[in-house]
Amino acid sequence: MKKGGGGGGGGGGGAADKKKVRHASNSDTPPRKQAAKRDVFQLFAEKVRDHKDLESRWAVLQETRVEYFRGKDFVSFLRNHTELKNILESDRNLEVEDIANVLLRKNLLVRCDRVVKTVRPGKKKLSTWPAHLEIFPDQVFSENDAFFAWTFVKRHPLWQTLLSFSWPLLTLAICLFPVYPHRCKLLILYSCASVLLLILCLLLLRGLVFGLGWIFLGKRIWFFPNILAEEATLKELFQFWPQKDEGEPPKWTARLFYAVVSVLVILLLKHHAPDEAARARYQKRVYNIIDDVIEWSPRLALSGMMERQPVMNATEPNNFTEGSQANTEGVGFPEDPNGENISEQYEVEEGMGNLEDTNQHEIKEEIGNRDDPDHQHQHYKDL
Repeated sequence: MKKGGGGGGGGGGGAADKKKVRHASNSDTPPRKQAAKRDVFQLFAEKVRDHKDLESRWAVLQETRVEYFRGKDFVSFLRNHTELKNILESDRNLEVEDIANVLLRKNLLVRCDRVVKTVRPGKKKLSTWPAHLEIFPDQVFSENDAFFAWTFVKRHPLWQTLLSFSWPLLTLAICLFPVYPHRCKLLILYSCASVLLLILCLLLLRGLVFGLGWIFLGKRIWFFPNILAEEATLKELFQFWPQKDEGEPPKWTARLFYAVVSVLVILLLKHHAPDEAARARYQKRVYNIIDDVIEWSPRLALSGMMERQPVMNATEPNNFTEGSQANTEGVGFPEDPNGENISEQYEVEEGMGNLEDTNQHEIKEEIGNRDDPDHQHQHYKDL
């Protein structure tokens, strides 16, 4: 009975040990949850960065292009999208400033400051989105004129990764343009010309609207304001509506001066414009260049090379033997406009050439004899 009790006690002890093991295993889970909790801020940062409602820009931070946003935009964004806080799990009740400070401590964000802190001439206030930034000494969140840049690399979607592999194929396709079929060449040529013409017309219309608005209205109106910006994203690049003019209105003297200059330039270009004949010649020259590019093909090139090869007859002698005289009767030398045969002129010129060669040989021999000591001694002896 005791043994049985002891065995039962041992069994109870074994159950207790199993419970201890289970408690021990349960005690091991909090570090894993803590590790998962540390990752939720990374996931939260990626979601916030990819969200389209958070306004951001690109700038240069210590020779590195970074994407940044303003502190007040971050506060308003999280207040309007409180569902994103659910990603933080147990920390979803934190305030916006506390969440931003956690992101700063985890090096997911870095606080920045503008490099140029003085108002430029002609401006009323500092730029809303500066193009150059520097690291702020105090890494604490603030809403007042504070900028924050993302420090982690943004994950590229799958389509961008696949698109990166297509660049070598595109380069090879451009190099093989001369061997394309004629219809493909025409399609590519007219497509590229249309896109180029569209870009030039857009820039010309954009500048014309700005010039008219600046001269007559005294306002700076730039349609597609980011079309030439280097740091603009794809969405910002095709922004149609112009931004609000933050500068001072131009003076009427400057507007009058540029109006007179514009009229003089237009009259000068109209006076020196090419006539119809020059335009037709230039158009014909351009068409000839385009035709040479489009109508070229390897078959025509090879046929042209074969046509330019000289035709050799194996039955005819290639060279004249020494001492032999060429028969010029069947050659058919062309006649001179004066009626003389070219062969006679050739014989006269050949005789003159031989005479000049003989005279030069005698002169060289005489100079060599003068340099010879024996020849000089014989010459003095004769004297």
